[in-house]
Amino acid sequence: MAGPPHRRWVTVIPPPGSTLSAAGEFLYTCRRMSLLRSFATVGGYTMASRVLGFVRDILTAAFLGAGPVADAFFIAQRLPNLFRSLFAEGAFNAAFVPLFAGMIATEGRVAAKRFAEDALAVLLLALLAFVLLGEATMPWFLQLIAPGFAAEPEKYALTVALTRITFPYLVFISLVSLQGGILTSVDRFAATAATPMLLNIFLIAALALSWCWPVEAAFLLAWALALAGLAQFLWLMVSCARAGMALALPWPRLTAGVRKLIKLMVPGVFGAGVTQVNLLISTAIASLLPTGAVSYLYYARRRGRADPAHPLPARRLRRGGDRGDRLGARRLCRRAARLRPC
Repeated sequence: MAGPPHRRWVTVIPPPGSTLSAAGEFLYTCRRMSLLRSFATVGGYTMASRVLGFVRDILTAAFLGAGPVADAFFIAQRLPNLFRSLFAEGAFNAAFVPLFAGMIATEGRVAAKRFAEDALAVLLLALLAFVLLGEATMPWFLQLIAPGFAAEPEKYALTVALTRITFPYLVFISLVSLQGGILTSVDRFAATAATPMLLNIFLIAALALSWCWPVEAAFLLAWALALAGLAQFLWLMVSCARAGMALALPWPRLTAGVRKLIKLMVPGVFGAGVTQVNLLISTAIASLLPTGAVSYLYYARRRGRADPAHPLPARRLRRGGDRGDRLGARRLCRRAARLRPC
């Protein structure tokens, strides 16, 4: 028999006339265990991704070191990730997930799926236009990001060539953020948590190929980055279909839901922009220093990387707030706080 602490969570004696049933008690217990299981699932995949990322960084340092080729690749890798952090994983995700989860709670999955498809169409159109503009103006754009490279024509030309290969990664990884928000909102965490592993696997494979064949490692890494974005997108597309959220691609329309999404994104863009502007300034300064400074900055940032706050309870908190279950939302907050270390 379980002790009193366990009974405090499970045993509920309904008052006279209450509609609470044993099935309701069992559902509440399952939700609590589901939260624990979700944390364990995401934590396990995140740990595996961190291990693969550490292996990737060791191999990258061994093959590229901190020379001109490494500097060029790290700028090419940083540029799409910069805009991903600014728009996709930052402002877009912070605005999209609460809206989508709230729509599931109040209007049902069909209406939420329609909203996600409209958001997908508008996001894809904006991304394609931005990427095409970036590809056309890449030589001038890099003069703002890495002005010091212009003093070394070969290094500058290599950076332009690599960035034009990696920049389409922005399209795929931004769509991955949308798909991950959908899966999180329907309590499917495993596929999203496992997605970063694909990037590390592709980059490790590229480094292995560069060791087996005398090919420029930077170009293999650039193509691996772009292909990893495509693989991540396809992986979550299948996962969304299995979750009953297979998205169609309608004609882009600024519906009321999409306009509200854009309105909510604006403060997030400015908030995330502070951190990204600091990163841009530090990168630009490093490019003015002797060769290898950009690489050293990259390795230092990778060494001190920290994870953001955990998003697992977000959908349930939103669902509880929309349905008026404030007490249940507060209980979920307390359990999530106990699960996350300080």
